[in-house]
Amino acid sequence: MPRNNDTGAGPGNDPTRGTDRDRTTAADRGTDRDRTTARNLDSHRRRALRREVPSTVGLLADAGDFAAMCGYRSFGFDRRADYADYLHHVDGLLRSLAARGIHTTVALFDPDEYAEYCGENGLDPDTSETRTRFTAELAAGGTVLPYAGQPIDELVPLLVDEAVRHATWEYATAVLAGVGRCADCGEDIGHASFDRAADALERLLAGAGPGHHHFVCSIPTEDEQLVAVLHADSSGAPDTPPRIEGRESLDFVTVLAAGLALGGPGGLVVRSTTEGHQDRVHGWRLDRGRLTALSAAAVFNAYCTDADTGDLVAPEPGVEYCPGYEVDDPGPHH
Repeated sequence: MPRNNDTGAGPGNDPTRGTDRDRTTAADRGTDRDRTTARNLDSHRRRALRREVPSTVGLLADAGDFAAMCGYRSFGFDRRADYADYLHHVDGLLRSLAARGIHTTVALFDPDEYAEYCGENGLDPDTSETRTRFTAELAAGGTVLPYAGQPIDELVPLLVDEAVRHATWEYATAVLAGVGRCADCGEDIGHASFDRAADALERLLAGAGPGHHHFVCSIPTEDEQLVAVLHADSSGAPDTPPRIEGRESLDFVTVLAAGLALGGPGGLVVRSTTEGHQDRVHGWRLDRGRLTALSAAAVFNAYCTDADTGDLVAPEPGVEYCPGYEVDDPGPHH
């Protein structure tokens, strides 16, 4: 029988021990929950930061470029794969990045430029790290387009066109930088030609009137055929400037300026579409540093002659062939 002061709680029967175990277990569970919450928060923050980082995808523009890259063992495709399969996977990658809210640009990846880059920098071309580094530098100064959900079969020609535009602008800029100064007055001919071309574009737009206008300027040089295209929508109101997309005006003025500075042959046409009227075509020729208006007959002959064979072709219905108008203020430099 227990004594009166015996509580019945011996060493193996301590009523506080279970309570302590429960408290310890609860504390451990709380700590685990805190750790899990912290890990989830860290993961969430990293994902949020990842959405703040832009991405650039290097795109091979044709099957030949793709075949060249398949020669590297570290490349994700081998020679048994085809270009269509490659484009399918690139399209999936772009859509995945866009779905995660990541701003993505697409860069034109040229295998020849890549090999040259690796040689100049002493890098191993057969690693993904080197390809990533090259693509990052393309994003900084090469040909890139923002990805906005375009189908891959539309994105490729857009990227190629952008590469041609960029190369044309670079070449025309180099021409302007290299023509030197006027032997008579010392003025920089490149700068003067650029100013003249900018003024000529203003007169071209003003003379075209209201409507949608499609300008094409073509300048043959020793190494390249420079072509610039400009689209403009004009209300015709003197206080409302025409709407021109992107940097088309800069490219157009630079190419036209190169033609003026070189003093060689070249041509410029504009096709204007105005609601309720026939389309109108005007034309000019470049000759000895001057932009000269063509007659209506000369514009007709230019449009109705096959460029390859020289044979006459039927005029396009609903088009009026018009003379050019005065747009150039000739300078003293030759």
